[in-house]
Amino acid sequence: MISTVVWGTGNVGRLAIRAVEAHPALKLAAVIVHNPEKVGRDAGELGELDYETGVLATDDIAAVLAARPQAVVYAASGDIRPDDALADITRAIRSGAVVVSPALYPLYDYRSAPPEFLDPVTAAVAEGGGSLFASGVDPGWGNDVLPLLLSGLGTRIDVIRCQEIFDYSTYDQPDSVRHLIGMGQPMDYEPMMLMPSIPTMVWGGQIRMMARALGVELDDIRETVERRALDTTVTTRTMGEFEGGTQGAIRFEVQGIVEGEPRIVIEHVTRIHASCAPDWPTPPDGGDGAHRVIIEGRPHIEVTIEATDEGENRSAGGNATAVGRLVGAIDWLVEAEPGLYDALDVPLRPAVGKLGRKLS
Repeated sequence: MISTVVWGTGNVGRLAIRAVEAHPALKLAAVIVHNPEKVGRDAGELGELDYETGVLATDDIAAVLAARPQAVVYAASGDIRPDDALADITRAIRSGAVVVSPALYPLYDYRSAPPEFLDPVTAAVAEGGGSLFASGVDPGWGNDVLPLLLSGLGTRIDVIRCQEIFDYSTYDQPDSVRHLIGMGQPMDYEPMMLMPSIPTMVWGGQIRMMARALGVELDDIRETVERRALDTTVTTRTMGEFEGGTQGAIRFEVQGIVEGEPRIVIEHVTRIHASCAPDWPTPPDGGDGAHRVIIEGRPHIEVTIEATDEGENRSAGGNATAVGRLVGAIDWLVEAEPGLYDALDVPLRPAVGKLGRKLS
């Protein structure tokens, strides 16, 4: 059994506890928390399992890493604390652990990562012999392994379009939704996520990976951004009130340009309420969110993924698929050489040993 630590118990971490417990090759060795109120609580409670695991949460990072776990699922957010997340991840790698994480977007495609992200990780790998695989949903499997798999079904490919269409009132992370993305802010507010070059920093690696896998050269990566205001004040179930006239929806594209044309496109349509920008794309079933891949060509192919978890919540469902991809890679990474890996390196495998498995 591979001793595995879950670091962070928020939206991603509680799902990671469940995924580690469900994996037949992994053993939950420790849970690291930052909130003092969580210290001493059983991982089963924090992971919303219906049983106790006997693993009690701790904030003693040094002690956990000194025990030399084989793997760490780093589930703490890196959106608003990238320097801290990078320091935590490199610390775990230096301890010799395989680290999987959705936290640092620039490292999803490590070949194009800026030196300030890449150099500390390569140094940690050389020093400690650990590994890193960073991935998620979108960016993540929604615009790497899934579209590439579907492209292999085509006779002629004109455009690969990856879409995330979501109602972000279901995404329980107020700092990211209100400040990074700008929902509920005045229309003259410039959200960090939409500043020029930031979408490319987050999703450009996925464009480059797809181009590399498809054997095409990129001329450029371009960005387009649209924003819409709410017509009226709305009240959401989980995120509270958003005033009329403030930002209620965004739509942007990160476009991989091949021979002068946008051929590899990642598109996001994000709303805080369904009433905003109703003319923009919506999930085919009218629900709260979906990830889609559209292969324009011959044949025309469309695939929509709608994942739910934690009370039919699609944001939680999306997070759970990211966790499944990462946790499912751990045993493969443990057998591989130390180093940095991306989604083209790490296979997406069948759920061996999980079908019908009961947890207790």
